Amino acid sequence: MKVSLVKQIMLENVMFFNKKKFLLLFFIFFTSELSATIKNDIIKNLNNIDNLSFKFEQNINSKIENGKCTIKYPKKILCNYDLRNKKVLVSNGNSLVIKTLNSYFIYPLEKTPLNFILDKEFLIKKILNLNERIIDKNFINYNFNENESEINIFFDKKTYNLIGWQTLDIYQNLSITYLFSIIKNQKLNKDLFLLPERN
Repeated sequence: MKVSLVKQIMLENVMFFNKKKFLLLFFIFFTSELSATIKNDIIKNLNNIDNLSFKFEQNINSKIENGKCTIKYPKKILCNYDLRNKKVLVSNGNSLVIKTLNSYFIYPLEKTPLNFILDKEFLIKKILNLNERIIDKNFINYNFNENESEINIFFDKKTYNLIGWQTLDIYQNLSITYLFSIIKNQKLNKDLFLLPERN
């Protein structure tokens, strides 16, 4: 009698642990399937984008700036800021220029985080090897470190559009850029990304 009771208890425990194991395996499988689906949808969307135009809000060390940008993959961007000094940021794929009425700075693009953010093939390779975070049930975030900068990229969970990025450099300068009113694949002027001349 005791032996049969012990067997029954052991059997119930095995069934209980098997149920827990099954539920855990199901959860892991479901989560990885969901993760794979999200990645596939983001990558499919990125692959279908040649260019993006959008309005932006940028917060650099708590200083807020607004404007309009156009990105053309790979590595080209033009941003016109809504500032009195007529600030413009332009990359032709190799160099990055920031120009105002009174200043002119030129940098090798490869020395900036935009070198990675504006390269959709690079982003796709990164996304394939990263785990995403879901933020507030609306945003998908991927985080990576490259060239001594921490880079976060954000996608909309419904549209899979790129909706922003955040960078932190070795000097602890935090830059957050939020994109909105996004328009994809417009016909662009071929001279749009020519670097402006010095003042």
